Amino acid sequence: MASKNNVTELIIVGLFQDPEVLRVCFAVFLAVYLATLVGNGLIVVTVNISKSLNSPMYFFLSYLSLVEISYSSTIVPKFITDLLTKIKTISLEGCVAQIFFSHFFGVTEIFLLVVMAYDRYVAICKPLHYMNIMSNLLCYVMVAGSWLGGFFHSIIQILITIQLPFCGPNVIDHYFCDLHPLFKLACSDTFVEGVIVLVNSGLISVFSFLLLVSSYIIIMYNLRNHSAEGRRKALSTCASHITVVILFFGPAIFLYMRPSSTFTEDKLVAVFYTVITPMLNPIIYTLRNAEMKIAMRRLWVKEIDSEVE
Repeated sequence: MASKNNVTELIIVGLFQDPEVLRVCFAVFLAVYLATLVGNGLIVVTVNISKSLNSPMYFFLSYLSLVEISYSSTIVPKFITDLLTKIKTISLEGCVAQIFFSHFFGVTEIFLLVVMAYDRYVAICKPLHYMNIMSNLLCYVMVAGSWLGGFFHSIIQILITIQLPFCGPNVIDHYFCDLHPLFKLACSDTFVEGVIVLVNSGLISVFSFLLLVSSYIIIMYNLRNHSAEGRRKALSTCASHITVVILFFGPAIFLYMRPSSTFTEDKLVAVFYTVITPMLNPIIYTLRNAEMKIAMRRLWVKEIDSEVE
């Protein structure tokens, strides 16, 4: 990239400019990030230690929490430190790396959500064959496929980006590096690249969302034949997943399936899915899941007992 670029460093505009607001945001977003690490980390530890959480649903949930930690850590630490910095800068290579990892973990999460929906479909619609279908081998293959899918998606994004010449200006109108704000700084027309990004990012989100909606329509249809208690338990396990899907896909589809702009509202929507949603996911899954709460309580009591001894 350096051979055809005059720009080696980018200045990030950030979210707000008022110093008082920035200090408040620093305290709030630092707390949110720490809650994200603790909440998702606790899920990963609990699922891997607790013998009662050995079903495919919790296996996928632990990887989803791991992806949430990784995705949030790609963007939030830099964002938080920039809140206390007057001039916010990032190298062009660092910007491209942030784009790579944010898209890598973001799309991996999309595929994991689809995998989790398939798991719920098999559990509810084909309960007698559940353990045969959702074998350990298939679970590992589906998780590996999610990671590989995210990797190949992100590689495509980066191959598009590194072909662009950047000769100035060097001010990126966002609080982190993403494709649309970076494309505006290119010294060439980026219409074709923008279309490719729309197909690669936007359509993955839309098709995955439609697949998820279709799977839950089928699940709801099959629940007619279940008892009232069976429907209640099935809906309880599905509700958390549906909530997470809406929180993740809503803002993502909004940003990628509309004309790009510089409105502050776009940045606020991005804050929701990059900062807030990763913190909400463990709360959503644990509050509505009795098995998870019991397992966490046992783990906590066990740790206290070991310290006392």
